[in-house]
Amino acid sequence: MTTYPGARPQAALVYNPLKVDAKRLRAQVVSLSRDAGWEHPAFYPTTVADAGQGLTRDALERGVAVVLVAGGDGTVRAVSEAMAGTDVPLAIIPSGTGNLLARNLGLPLAEPEAMIRAALGDNRQAIDVGWAEITRLGGEKSTHAFVVLAGIGLDADMIANTRSDLKKTVGWIAYVDGAARSLAKAQAFRAVYQVDEERLHSAKVHSILFANCGTLPAGIELVPEASIADGTLDIAVIQPTGVFGWLNVWRKIWWDNSVLRRSKVGRKALEHHRRNAAVHYFRGEAAEAAATAPTPVQIDGDEFGEAVRMVCRVDAGALLLALPAGHPTDRL
Repeated sequence: MTTYPGARPQAALVYNPLKVDAKRLRAQVVSLSRDAGWEHPAFYPTTVADAGQGLTRDALERGVAVVLVAGGDGTVRAVSEAMAGTDVPLAIIPSGTGNLLARNLGLPLAEPEAMIRAALGDNRQAIDVGWAEITRLGGEKSTHAFVVLAGIGLDADMIANTRSDLKKTVGWIAYVDGAARSLAKAQAFRAVYQVDEERLHSAKVHSILFANCGTLPAGIELVPEASIADGTLDIAVIQPTGVFGWLNVWRKIWWDNSVLRRSKVGRKALEHHRRNAAVHYFRGEAAEAAATAPTPVQIDGDEFGEAVRMVCRVDAGALLLALPAGHPTDRL
């Protein structure tokens, strides 16, 4: 941890009071800031009216040296959106159900003190941020940042069908219930999609995903080899067909991506596998998808209603992260 005997920087904590033990967390930030010679930290609890964007901008205008965020994936996304393009580092204190960005970064999930020390230290790493422009049926447009994953189709419907009360009791496993209820009535939709300036594709699909990184809870690799610091997006088109279509999707995502790819022998075996037509992967700096009818969309695990078009792009190295000393970055 870096100490400052002269100038006294200040940290800000933006937190969701429904997701954290606010009293304990604030006390930890105060104590460690004092030990490092920093000013008394500034605190910004989120509200229904402000999920974190406005609060973070207030903290930045205050001139803080680092922002810590504690909350669910939605809070992390909101704070990241406000911090993208600034030189102020962000420290993530995993606190929610999924902790998707923290998992992809390999951060300690149950050690808030480690991430507070990281915020007050000097190990920094730039990562990419995605931007998603969604267009509603009436033509209204809005743009939102994402740090993990945006999507249109069944994945968004699964999130909409996930019970909030179940998330509180069993955590990320609640999404399994949402998935089961969505799959029972899953319908493919006609979409046109394009990656960069390549040719247009038209197909019936169940989901089109735009990934900044690709690991889900339980070690599931939704998008293999996706990097959060390579300046590109990874696009996954979920297109099961026939009776065994969803079995092929599961085999691809769970067995091929999450098991075989983790060993040299497994990777060798994959070279001889027949191509799995249920999941198609692309990579580019920008991509878009348009549906013929309003279709559910999600951004970093939050439902964003229905849209007829989603345009995504990558903002390379736009977010500076605070990481624990010695934290490995070669696989980011």
